[in-house]
Amino acid sequence: MPQLNDNINIQMVDLNRQYLRIKDDVDSSIQAVINEARFVKGKIVRDFEENLEKYLGVSNVISCGNGTDALQIAFMALDLNQGDEVIVPSFTYVATAEVLKLLGLQPVLVDVDLLSYNININQIESAITSKTKAIVPVHLFGQCANMEPILEIAKKYNLYVVEDTAQALGAVYKFSDGSVVRAGCIGDIGTTSFFPSKNLGAFGDGGAMFTNNQELADKIRMIANHGQKTQYYHDIVGVNSRLDTIQAAILDIKLKYLDEYEKRRFDLAQFYTRSFSDINQILTPQLFDYSSHVFHQYTIQVDAGIRNELKAFLAQKGIPTMIYYPLPLHKQKAFADCVFSRVSLEVSDSLCGSVLSLPMHTEMHIEEQDYIVSSVGEFFNFK
Repeated sequence: MPQLNDNINIQMVDLNRQYLRIKDDVDSSIQAVINEARFVKGKIVRDFEENLEKYLGVSNVISCGNGTDALQIAFMALDLNQGDEVIVPSFTYVATAEVLKLLGLQPVLVDVDLLSYNININQIESAITSKTKAIVPVHLFGQCANMEPILEIAKKYNLYVVEDTAQALGAVYKFSDGSVVRAGCIGDIGTTSFFPSKNLGAFGDGGAMFTNNQELADKIRMIANHGQKTQYYHDIVGVNSRLDTIQAAILDIKLKYLDEYEKRRFDLAQFYTRSFSDINQILTPQLFDYSSHVFHQYTIQVDAGIRNELKAFLAQKGIPTMIYYPLPLHKQKAFADCVFSRVSLEVSDSLCGSVLSLPMHTEMHIEEQDYIVSSVGEFFNFK
């Protein structure tokens, strides 16, 4: 079995190695901000937004303080009323539903698909009521939800679609007519996070919203800037959420490498999948014709009852793993009043007991991945 050098420390995401590879460019970009001494807003922030607009093929990118702010500001821009309902998958990170509760909106939880981890499109219509105003597809782990039928449902019932793209920036969705659109640019508003471990990650917090609707874009910009279009003239109640100039400078450098990063992650994922093909107790991530996969996480499903054993075994081998997520939203105390009784949430329950994410990052060495794969194989040889 492969052995690791004692000096190698396997990480879920190795940000230090990634930095070292682009150190000169990053350092010079940070120094340029310091030299200019404009640490909030300014040309560098707008340059990054414009470059991300070009990459995504979207009319407007509005940066903000973090991914949670992006979700909150997006919903503030829609002018929904207290008690309005928003359909959200139960198997997701808390921020997706948290902002709705903060705004006095009602998350309506539906299940996810067992193979894609994304919202179960067959449950959406049964969750719609006269109070339903929006759907939030979460592009989980790096692959788009099946957006075409979601858009059809939204059009039928006159609903907004707000994409949570925090884990899938750069993924491409393919429509049945052959047209392709980047994740986050398909619905009315897309949101993302630039948390350091994301595929496009800052050296701190950051986020952004995307839209092709100019009216929404103008309103989002105002909300993120204290509700003002002209300084000291506040037309609406807003918030203070902005991307630091240093973070924008770093992100602008890393954006140039994003496609390269995504190819590297995809190649690593394919190696994992090939290596686990003969282990019947593992279900590897599934790929779908309608979306590319940028593998923010490489998440397997392990037969019930042994997931935690495998996690503990790998930890003993010096291999970190993560459980995304150990508890679905409908079982969180904070969302006890959000359960929608007409749909089953059994898949979300099941996934929380079976999913396990393995180390996945652009700087992973071949010997490290060999060691991880061999260690997983060793565990199942005894099962």
